[in-house]
Amino acid sequence: MADASVTSTKILDACRALLESDAGAATRMSDVAKAAGVSRQAVYLHFKTRAELLIALTRHIDEVEHVDERLIASRAATGLDRLDAFIDAWGAYIPVIYPVGRALMAMAPSDEAARLAWEDRMNAMRQGCEAAVNALQTARLLREGVGKQPATDMLWTLLSVRNWENLVLECGWNQKRYIRDIKALSRAYLCAETVGG
Repeated sequence: MADASVTSTKILDACRALLESDAGAATRMSDVAKAAGVSRQAVYLHFKTRAELLIALTRHIDEVEHVDERLIASRAATGLDRLDAFIDAWGAYIPVIYPVGRALMAMAPSDEAARLAWEDRMNAMRQGCEAAVNALQTARLLREGVGKQPATDMLWTLLSVRNWENLVLECGWNQKRYIRDIKALSRAYLCAETVGG
């Protein structure tokens, strides 16, 4: 069983390296097998489909990059502190996942497996947004009339990787400014007017 786990990790690491390289889209099972130094049959033994491999990869990145530890402060906080801590954690995590995310987003329009993998990652992030919105509502800090669903939609959109890409990579913002201003925008839309910034 230990050997299976080692092989699985080897395959996932090879897939990540391929996606982060200029080869990007070269994520056929045979390419991954070659990069991992295993047979195609070994790849299929661990991951029945390419979609399963790519979804496992995004979760593997979360594991090796300690996403749960990054979210401890957010999960322990309440009210506005939870919103701020979640933005801090996700904002700092985007640069980590971006190289693979960029490849999956580029492939998604014509590649169902890539679309499903990126959708899986973004759905997990959306759950964090929903938890932050719930914390605001529980603390009676959610702006009246916004509603939980639109509030979650807006926070999820504000924290999208595309927005980070535009502001940080295209416009040249640094991470500190990005996080500060996303917090300000989030508070302005989500929070009651009495909440200070």
